[in-house]
Amino acid sequence: MTGPDLLRPRDADALRAELRRVAGVAGLPVVFGGQVLGGTLVLSEFFGTRTNAMRGLAVSPASGVGGAAVATRRPASVSDYRAASTITHHYDGPVLTEGLRAVVGVPVVVGGQSRAVLYVASREAGPIGDRAADLVVRAGRRLAAELAVRDEVDRRLRLREAAVPQGPDPVVAEQLRDIHAEVRGIAQTVTDAAARARLRELSDRLARLMSGPEIPGETPALAPRELDVLAHVALGCTNAEAAQRLSLRPETIKSYLRSAMTKLGAHTRHEAVVRARRAGLLP
Repeated sequence: MTGPDLLRPRDADALRAELRRVAGVAGLPVVFGGQVLGGTLVLSEFFGTRTNAMRGLAVSPASGVGGAAVATRRPASVSDYRAASTITHHYDGPVLTEGLRAVVGVPVVVGGQSRAVLYVASREAGPIGDRAADLVVRAGRRLAAELAVRDEVDRRLRLREAAVPQGPDPVVAEQLRDIHAEVRGIAQTVTDAAARARLRELSDRLARLMSGPEIPGETPALAPRELDVLAHVALGCTNAEAAQRLSLRPETIKSYLRSAMTKLGAHTRHEAVVRARRAGLLP
């Protein structure tokens, strides 16, 4: 009925559950059905059969009882399959091997398309009783309603995914963060004040481009050195490694980091990085 999805339950399980319910109360010897896949009905679920003659049978639209139900999107039936003149007889072999005579096929229609067919059948010729036919019709409606709900959930999830901007590839993101930290480190070594300011502005633009949604409220003001330290902490650097990259003492790094954490309201290094990213201060 649909392709595999991590969140969507298997439609075949819902089909099997409805057939099992019908088999338990219909009072008929055989109940079976299948999904419509790529326009072709494939029989896969059986209760009460004696052979495997129909298992996996692919029924083309308009062929046999099931194909007629798929094509017209209305129930189809025969009181004596062998002698019926209202259907094609492409599948006489497997159907008659199972010994079926009276057959009712009910399509499961969702959004104007047949998605499955539920059958009840007897090995005796004669019309299927109204009670059994009504049971399978109601089962088809329940299954159609269930599939419609699942389709709507899938549709909304796809819309939500399409609306959420996708971030860069993780490898690319890590490289950009490394570049951001390096630019800030270079800015600190530049003696020309105007050039240093331009480098820091460039790093800030990169941070804003890559950062997630900004936390509502006032963005904390971090000193350039505090942001330099956080940029390297975000890369996984220890205090000693950040100190080596920034040509500072480890104790100085620790002091800047503690000050940045206080301004950001963070209790750990990791939390400080997360809050800085959400504020658009880090990529």
